[in-house]
Amino acid sequence: MNCGSCQPDRPDELERIQAAGGRVIYWDGARVLGVLAMSRAIGDGYLKPFVTAEPEVTVTERSDADECLILASDGLWDVVTNEMACDVVRACFRSNGPPEPASGEGTSSSGKAVSRAESDKACSDAAMLLAKLALARRSADNVSVVVVDLRRGL
Repeated sequence: MNCGSCQPDRPDELERIQAAGGRVIYWDGARVLGVLAMSRAIGDGYLKPFVTAEPEVTVTERSDADECLILASDGLWDVVTNEMACDVVRACFRSNGPPEPASGEGTSSSGKAVSRAESDKACSDAAMLLAKLALARRSADNVSVVVVDLRRGL
């Protein structure tokens, strides 16, 4: 699930940028002063006060159906859909087995014991594959990806 986008042409972000005296220029997409494709970022001090480091914070209720959390830069999301990213993570989870019971020891429904280390490996593999996929799709931006296993029992 992509929980938000800090695109500079989003109406509320555009209003904030313009109120600070900045402009959004369309140069290979909407960019603050024609440079940065994000309206909220850490760094880029020369674009302050138009780009803010203040994050947008939302609270989302978790459910038992939640499988993972994918934290990634726009270098991934510009070229990979949410659905495709989730498919990649699910494939990595399947290849490393389901999570173990909450006790920390035991077997999965298939009878195979699965450790936290295997879950960590699945997350690491998924993050690496997603980054490589973004690069293969010629992402024009930096690509950073972290995958967190949210399945119950870990």
